[in-house]
Amino acid sequence: MKRPRVARASTAGGARAGGLSGARVTALAGAATAGAAAGVAAVALLRRRAGPLGQPNLRVSRGLAALGLVARGGARYASSAPRLFAAAGEHRQQLRHDLALQTAEDVAATLGTMKGVLMKLGQMASYVDNGLSPSVRRTLSRLQDSVPPMSPELAAQVVEAELGRPPERAFARWDPEPIAAASIGQVHRAITHDGRAVAVKVQYPGIAETIAADLGNVALLRRMLRVTAPSQDVDALLAELRERVLEELDYRREADNQRFFAAYYAGHPTITVPAIVDELSTRRVVTSELAELASWPQAERDLAAETIYRFVFRSLYELRAFNGDPHPGNYLFHGGGKVTFLDFGLVRHFTPSELQPLANMARYVCVERDPEAFRRNLEQAGFLRPGAPLSTQQVIDYMAVFYDTVRESRPLTMTGDYSSAVVRRFFDVRNPVTTYARIPRSYVILQRINLGLFGLLGELTATANWRAIAEEIWPFVLGPPSTPIGEAETASWVPQARRKAPPPLALD
Repeated sequence: MKRPRVARASTAGGARAGGLSGARVTALAGAATAGAAAGVAAVALLRRRAGPLGQPNLRVSRGLAALGLVARGGARYASSAPRLFAAAGEHRQQLRHDLALQTAEDVAATLGTMKGVLMKLGQMASYVDNGLSPSVRRTLSRLQDSVPPMSPELAAQVVEAELGRPPERAFARWDPEPIAAASIGQVHRAITHDGRAVAVKVQYPGIAETIAADLGNVALLRRMLRVTAPSQDVDALLAELRERVLEELDYRREADNQRFFAAYYAGHPTITVPAIVDELSTRRVVTSELAELASWPQAERDLAAETIYRFVFRSLYELRAFNGDPHPGNYLFHGGGKVTFLDFGLVRHFTPSELQPLANMARYVCVERDPEAFRRNLEQAGFLRPGAPLSTQQVIDYMAVFYDTVRESRPLTMTGDYSSAVVRRFFDVRNPVTTYARIPRSYVILQRINLGLFGLLGELTATANWRAIAEEIWPFVLGPPSTPIGEAETASWVPQARRKAPPPLALD
């Protein structure tokens, strides 16, 4: 049996990773010394606007916290510049690492207490930028699973206000300690009166006002997005962020999304979407059946990764919907490749006209191998400025990065190095293509989960023939099953799923 090819970052990319780590974390905190001066001035101005008693309103207080982060990050790098300049070799690399770690600690401590939109941006950085050193990533990853929870009393008040009775009466058993806390709510275990184990997500009181304050800080959000995505249409990104985040606030919409996915994947051999408990779900509380987490070795990691991959791309191509939150805490893993998918608050539904370009891109670059058609499709969909002074090969080298795992049919192991390389290549502002490349608003959430998916598969060090699995799902191929999971899908689930799916895309 041939050893699977291992997808890794290039040596040159790996050599640059240390320098980029400090730069990227500092980007989240602010823009070095200029950021420090601007941040200090802005903080002073905001304090004056807050009033003589120092009681700022919500928007101002959160702006102060974020701008303080900018100022501290810039000052930290400014004060260390002489040592960085004088140091050489490994000593300089260690100084950069130490600075990145200090800044990451500050980011995690500040944004981790803020919840809402600002914390969500921090979470995105923590699982997207795999170019960070392990210690820095571990620090930022606290934003994924260590959000300060609300008190048991406060959670109980929300449950009682929504369900009309305290949690001890609404449920047969209620665990007052949350099992998870995220940017807009936290999750509690409970047992219903009919004996079902459930997860109860309770929204933080006042989070709607907090998010409104964050979204009102347009200048601050623009600044953060311009630093982290300098070549993109920031106003379009903000508009998409506003629309998706506001949707997340209504748990009734999340429950509808979860029912939508659950109905489609009912009977699937490895994909589980928990059922919603309707009578215990409202605008600020959503209750769903709970499956417990199991431990698993590398062979099971490969199977779980395959299931996640199938869920992502079957949902996209067949259901025309994308669950856009790749937060690692949104999956529960079980033996035999079985995965439970949680949290359907951030879902994007695509129209056929929005999905067709995505199918065409994969088709032209992977199957028909037609570079010029791939470029024309990019231009028509708005990903690339028409007539950009770039060779088609330059466009392919940059834009086809997400297809590297499926351009050839062979076993391939996803590693952290590979997912880091994907992120660095896509966000490398030195690449001339970035001047002319854009992410259209309709596809913002798609890029988010693409990058998050690569990061998760890299953490799992998952091995599979991703091309063969993709061919089973691509509407322009619809190939035969290539794995035992694929065979189980075809035998027990695919026929009924296609009866429930929207009409297939009309291929050119």
